[in-house]
Amino acid sequence: MRAVVQRVSRAQVTVAREIVGRIERGFLVLLGVEENDTLEDAAYMAAKVAGLRVFEDAEGKMNLGLSDVGGAMLVVSQFTLLGDCRKGKRPSFIRAARPEQADALYQEFVAAVAGQGIQVETGRFQTHMDVELVNDGPVTLLVDSRKAF
Repeated sequence: MRAVVQRVSRAQVTVAREIVGRIERGFLVLLGVEENDTLEDAAYMAAKVAGLRVFEDAEGKMNLGLSDVGGAMLVVSQFTLLGDCRKGKRPSFIRAARPEQADALYQEFVAAVAGQGIQVETGRFQTHMDVELVNDGPVTLLVDSRKAF
C-alpha cells in the first residue's frame, strides 16, 4: 500500500460538480492499493499516517499530530500511485490491486483511521474526481507499507 500524504489547510473532492468530501486543516491522503496488500497493510498504514507528527508546536517544530491539532483526513483512492514508469513512456499498472480488493482495503484504511477518533472524509472509489487542495508548508510525504524511500 502506498500513500502520498499532504499537510493541507483545506482540501476537497468534487464528482460531477458535487462536493463529496471536504476538510479544513489536516491531511489529504492519496492511497494506492497493491495486489499483494492485506488487512495488515491497511492497519499499518492507517496507524502510520494518522500518527504522523508534522504540525508545528509552540516552538515551530514539527511535533504535533492530527489529533493534537484537531485535524481531519481526506482519503482519495488513486491506483496510479502503483504505476511503474521504468520502461517506455506508458506506465504499467499490473501491480495495482483489482478494484474489488482495492476498494475493500481502501475502506479498511478509512475505518481504521476513523477508529482512532479522526474525522475522515473520502472521495468516491472508481470515479473521476477533481481534487483541490492548499498544501500547507508545503509538506508532502511518501509512505509505503513495504519499502523505505
